[in-house]
Amino acid sequence: MAKLTVYGTPISTYVRTTRLLLEGIGADYDLKSVDIFNGESQSAEYLAKNPFGKVPTLEVDGTLLYETNAIVEYLDATLADRKFSPSEPLAQARMRQIISIIDSYLYANAISTIVIQRLIVPNQGGKPDEALIANAVAPAKTALEAIESLVVGSPYLLGSDVGIADFYLIPIFIYLSKTPEFETVTAQTPKLRTWWDGVSQRPDVKKVCG
Repeated sequence: MAKLTVYGTPISTYVRTTRLLLEGIGADYDLKSVDIFNGESQSAEYLAKNPFGKVPTLEVDGTLLYETNAIVEYLDATLADRKFSPSEPLAQARMRQIISIIDSYLYANAISTIVIQRLIVPNQGGKPDEALIANAVAPAKTALEAIESLVVGSPYLLGSDVGIADFYLIPIFIYLSKTPEFETVTAQTPKLRTWWDGVSQRPDVKKVCG
């Protein structure tokens, strides 16, 4: 099997997405920490791997891949025979819709705003910006309700088997569920609440996100 190295901050949701897939595959890989908080991801050494200074970056036998969507698609295709992607075209489209909603509409509001303000800022001795949080609640709620409308499976988002869409949303919920806003933004998403109750108990989730 190819030598795999994941570069990134272990607490990053996108690093966790990549690792959840690798754990699901059962692949051996090395995790090399690159700290996005202390400037390490902007070092010349790391920028030579990823010119945007984002995480994760995957190294496969010396070849570098960055952008989480590209990484997970490659891993699923080469190591799992696309086991973690739906085979039916409409379900594939739903998976990509969910990922796009997370990337384009949910992440900035749920993680970059609500989670950062509620969990990170106080931990660093600051006070949450309540106005920022308030402005992020409605769009986060809209994004989650859009994902709720796409959920067609059980116990996972798109069926009876865990997949890439689950691996994208799980790390978001890990953090968001620790904020008081979680109840508000998921008030109209009963399928996602049931999904979360189940996936949060998975051993691979506890290993990667614990």
